[in-house]
Amino acid sequence: MKSGYVAVIGRANAGKSTLVNVLVGEKVAIVSPKPQTTRDRITGVLTTPTMQAAFVDTPGLYKADNLLNSYMQKTAEESADDVDLIMFVIDAHDGLGETDKALAAKFLSKKIPALIVLTKIDIMPRSLLVSELKDLSELGAEVVPVSARKRKNIKELLKVIENLLPEGDKLFEEDIISDRSEKFMIAEIMREKILLKFEKEVPHGVAVIVNNFALRKDGEVYDISIDIICEKSNHKSILIGKQGAAIKETASYARQDMEKFLGKKVFLTTYVKVKEDWRSRPYLLRENGYGIED
Repeated sequence: MKSGYVAVIGRANAGKSTLVNVLVGEKVAIVSPKPQTTRDRITGVLTTPTMQAAFVDTPGLYKADNLLNSYMQKTAEESADDVDLIMFVIDAHDGLGETDKALAAKFLSKKIPALIVLTKIDIMPRSLLVSELKDLSELGAEVVPVSARKRKNIKELLKVIENLLPEGDKLFEEDIISDRSEKFMIAEIMREKILLKFEKEVPHGVAVIVNNFALRKDGEVYDISIDIICEKSNHKSILIGKQGAAIKETASYARQDMEKFLGKKVFLTTYVKVKEDWRSRPYLLRENGYGIED
């Protein structure tokens, strides 16, 4: 049997989380069209009769502008140091840039098996795809073009991954699809809905803390209480909306996904709180669930 950890690395918005969800066959990472959606390592596990691949989804690579972003970049970098395979993901439907090639070359230079995945080929002109495949092949790693949204070439990608992974025992029990707890996933579902609902800088300054996550004695309903942390008073007003309309709508969509994920009814309570500049203050980052050192 082949088994191992696969670091999924790439620039922000390259489509890493969507790809991991499709490869695993279940939603293990939240997705949105905004950068910085993934903030920490999330492992999604695929088990087949001949392979177990643990895909480590990482924050997107980009220039850090606060302490939280620096933590995210460090997380992405360190994720590539202790794995069995590096899968560098590139979204090149607008053209392959020098930054993409330089970053790919950097991670391919590690003494770890690696491949390149070119995503979103369903929205790329064929002529551009051909030229970019040629350019990327010069980096010396196998290049697999895919469309996660259309499930195109996913089987071919899995064959390449299995070929590159070492022989080994299973890393997880067969019924495990993620290394993250239900409580963590509940917070991520709420944050995903905020990312999708609100525009501009508001979602990036938001953290979600689950204060209460308890199954009632009847075993049918979860009572969940969540704090939504933002950085500014005007952001709080935007998140709540007129007469609470915005937060009610966001929480309603989140609750629906939570019920699908948990397979039970959810009674959800949300509170919006302000903690100014929390993304650049170590103790607030730790308080909000990020492993920052002073």
